Amino acid sequence: MTNKKPNNQPNMDLIRMVQNARMAHDQAAQPSQVAAVYWIEVKPRQVTTTPTPRAGFWRIRVTTQTVDAVWSAVKSATEAGELGYKSKVSTASRDGDPNSRVIHVLTVDADDAVDVERVRAALVKIGHTPDGYERRAEG
Repeated sequence: MTNKKPNNQPNMDLIRMVQNARMAHDQAAQPSQVAAVYWIEVKPRQVTTTPTPRAGFWRIRVTTQTVDAVWSAVKSATEAGELGYKSKVSTASRDGDPNSRVIHVLTVDADDAVDVERVRAALVKIGHTPDGYERRAEG
């Protein structure tokens, strides 16, 4: 009998494979038509920055009637690298109202006021003024 210690290191290849499969699923997903996952996510085609522990997000509240159109605009701008390092949309209510949805546009560093404002201005430019900004919860 051997006393082999268990490998507690995460399998990064498996994690990447799952993340890539998830992003492939999310590519064609319409928020109003998805119930199997809570969030649909998109990242820029060309990754230029990575988030810091101080990442934050702009919040855009939408309804089930407008979520697909607003998400389409945010998704396109995110893929083009015009917004943050990632955007995501809820596929279910977060506040108890069955008709409400929320979009988060994530920034790399909540302490980088210039970048945070750049992302807000880009959202306004595509016609979607955010409802507020928050730091991501740690952990």
